[in-house]
Amino acid sequence: MINHNPLQEFHKLFCNANDNSNGAEINAMLLTTIDADECPSSRMVLLKKYDWDGFIFFTNYNSNKGQDIAINNKVHLLFRWQAVKTEIHIQGTAEKVSEHISENYFEVRPRESKLGAHASQQSRTIASRKLLDAAFAKADKAFQNKEVPKPKFWGGYLVKPSKISFIHNRNDNVENKTYTLNKNYDWSLMTHYFIK
Repeated sequence: MINHNPLQEFHKLFCNANDNSNGAEINAMLLTTIDADECPSSRMVLLKKYDWDGFIFFTNYNSNKGQDIAINNKVHLLFRWQAVKTEIHIQGTAEKVSEHISENYFEVRPRESKLGAHASQQSRTIASRKLLDAAFAKADKAFQNKEVPKPKFWGGYLVKPSKISFIHNRNDNVENKTYTLNKNYDWSLMTHYFIK
C-alpha cells in the first residue's frame, strides 16, 4: 500500500516530457474503445486536462468513439514519450463531463474550430470535400457576427483510471510500475524489472 497518487507521477513525467519535447505533441494519446461487436478500435485524441479525478478529452458524442463509450465505457489510453523514454498505459472508465465544463472549454476554442464542430459529422461518410466546405460555409453564415454556441452533440469525457502502468525504458533494463485502484479507493503498486 502506498500513500501517494500515481497522477503525481504522471504530472512530473508530463512536465519533464514537455520540457524536452522538441515540438512533439505530448498531449496526444491513443484512445482504445470497444464497439458493439466487442472489437477494439483505436484513434489519436488530445488530452486537454488532467487532475486527481482523471483525464479529459473533447469530441463529437456522435462519433464512433462516442457511440462505443455509450455501449461500453471501459477504455484504454496510451501515451508514448520518447523524450523521457516512457510509455504510460491507463485503464479506466469514460463518462461525460458536466455541460458547464464542456461549455467553458468550447468558449476558448478558435472560431474556426467552433464552426468545424458544427459542420463536421465525425465517422459519417461525406461524398466530397466540397460538401464539407459547404457545411462549414453554412455554419459560418449562420453565426455571422455572433458567438458560435456549443453543439449539443459535442463535449468532453473524463477517463477515471483504475490502473496506470509506467513503463520506463532504461539503458539496460525496463521498469514496469503498475498502480491499481482497490475497493477502498487506495492505490497499490507493483514493480517489475526486465533485463534487455
